[in-house]
Amino acid sequence: MLRRMVSGAAVAAVMLLASLALPVSWPLIGDAAAQSVSGLPLPRFVSFRSDEVNMRTGPGIQYPVDWVYSRRGLPVEIIAEFETWRKIRDWEGTQGWVHQSLLSGKRTVIVTGDVRNLRSKPDSSSRILAKLEPTVIGDLETCAAGWCQIGVRNMRGWLRHVDMWGVYKDEAFN
Repeated sequence: MLRRMVSGAAVAAVMLLASLALPVSWPLIGDAAAQSVSGLPLPRFVSFRSDEVNMRTGPGIQYPVDWVYSRRGLPVEIIAEFETWRKIRDWEGTQGWVHQSLLSGKRTVIVTGDVRNLRSKPDSSSRILAKLEPTVIGDLETCAAGWCQIGVRNMRGWLRHVDMWGVYKDEAFN
C-alpha cells in the first residue's frame, strides 16, 4: 500500500532547508489564519484520485517524498491547506503534504480492526451479506445513527461506524 522513502539526498535537502533558517509559513491546525484556502471545512475526508501518490515533508515539490501510496480510493483526512497543497493524515496517523490534484472529493472508508460483517440493514441482527477483511475500501453512501451504507465492488450493505475509518463520529452523511 505504501513505502517509506528516505535517502541520503533527502536528509541532506532537509538539513539544507533547516540551515537556511527561513521563516516557515505552513498552516497550523487550529490557526484561524490557516483555515481553508479552498473555502471548504477543515478537517474533512477525501480520497486518493491516483494509484500513485507522493506524500512530501512540506507543501511543495522541493520537499522530499516521505511516503508513496499505491492505492486509489484510499480515504485520507485533510487537516490543513497551503496554496495548492493539502496536509493529510491517513488511517494509521501518518501525516504529510500532497498536491490537491491527487485528491478526490469522493468519500470512501477503510475497514479497521478484525473481519467485519457487512449487513443487509443497519441492525446487528440483520442478514450478513459479506465478511470484509481489514483494509478493504468501500464507497461511502450514507451514514446515520452509528451505521454507514457502503458499496464494496458490486455489493451494497451496512457497516457499523466503529468498524471503519473515513467518517467522523456522529456524522450524518448523504
